[in-house]
Amino acid sequence: MNLLMQTATEAAAKGSQFPLAFTLVYVVGFIAAVTIGSIAWYNSKRPAGWESKDRPDFVPEIEKEETPGVGEPKS
Repeated sequence: MNLLMQTATEAAAKGSQFPLAFTLVYVVGFIAAVTIGSIAWYNSKRPAGWESKDRPDFVPEIEKEETPGVGEPKS
């Protein structure tokens, strides 16, 4: 415990050696992953017990294609 406190005190005195940019990338990446994962989960087939639940208003509805990626591109 003493070593941990000593290390924390030294880090606070010197300043952090881990760049702020890396921390921001991790935080933004985590938020993006949670957001994209939530949208994908809500637009997928509902798990057992969730079939009758409504989609939240803030989640966009994505229309499914019969053959995604096949045929002429839609413009």
